[in-house]
Amino acid sequence: MNLQPSNHKPDRRGTVIVLVALMMIPLLAMVAFAVDYGYLLRVRTDLQRTADAAALAAVQDLVPDSDGNQDLAAVRSAVGTYAISNRDSSFQVLNADIEIGRYDPATIYSAVSILTSGTYDTVRVTVRNDSSANSPVSLFFSRILGIDSAPVTASACAVLQKAQYLEPGTNILPFVMPLDVWNGKNYGESWSVFGDGKLEDSSGNTIPGNWGTIDVGSTSNGTSELNDQILNGLRQSDLDALHSDGRISTNAHIDGNQQAWMQVDPGLSSGIKNSIQQIHGQKRMVPIYDTMSGQLNGNNAEISVVGWGVIEVVDSNWNGAQNTYVTIRKSYTYDGDLRPNPDLSNTTDVIDAVYTTPVLVE
Repeated sequence: MNLQPSNHKPDRRGTVIVLVALMMIPLLAMVAFAVDYGYLLRVRTDLQRTADAAALAAVQDLVPDSDGNQDLAAVRSAVGTYAISNRDSSFQVLNADIEIGRYDPATIYSAVSILTSGTYDTVRVTVRNDSSANSPVSLFFSRILGIDSAPVTASACAVLQKAQYLEPGTNILPFVMPLDVWNGKNYGESWSVFGDGKLEDSSGNTIPGNWGTIDVGSTSNGTSELNDQILNGLRQSDLDALHSDGRISTNAHIDGNQQAWMQVDPGLSSGIKNSIQQIHGQKRMVPIYDTMSGQLNGNNAEISVVGWGVIEVVDSNWNGAQNTYVTIRKSYTYDGDLRPNPDLSNTTDVIDAVYTTPVLVE
């Protein structure tokens, strides 16, 4: 008997349906993961933007006042204000998520360690959508898998950069300050400089040392140049003149930590009275010297500028050489016209108590 081959094929449609059904589960899981993961990335990007803005804004409030005090409550308030402005009025930043202190230079380019000693210059802010604050982020398709929400956090660390270079536009006061006098004063302490070259403390006691106005620029600086510097700051022509005389190494800036010899004139000219009166209550940078060549009783004395400091012009009086004086106060400053030392790990080649633009380090 001959057996003929059968043309009948088994029906596999049921098998395919079963396979498709089985594959749908991981496929749906992958779709859910992709959609919700993308959404979580967007939420985290928004949180990171909030953390960055809050840290950068708040760290500027760490600049000490004239007495050296730092208002940490204002720093924390700024974090909350900027967080809300980037999110909504109900957004919260936990107090424990605001770290304030001084960065450890040895860790600035790794995991920044924040110290709690010295003058604070660092703010780290963590913002979150989790069970601790603002609630976890609600998901979409992942609910199918029983995952209703997920926590998202972001952190940013901002520091105040320290100034090193004085560039055109930097606000200066062309008065010279003896180094020993400067070092002997506390931040917030006032003293007076007189038209006859004397220095007196806040009690009226004479302070040893000479002072006068300084030619930060051409040695032929006159009253008009002094007035311009007092009101408008350091000029490019001043840097050009200093560099042309070989007093500074470049005409791009003055290095606040390099020695520079400059010419000084004795006492205080009444020709700068109006300019000084216009800057009462304002801060200026003054040159600090340690050595004088000649005596400050003529027009040819020179001093060795070894640093710069910040003073606030408190008041002035103009009534003859012995009764003409300008009262100043040792202070701190934040000034974007000053260029920072680009190496944040270097805290020695910087100008004391002078901060520039903040920068994110994490």
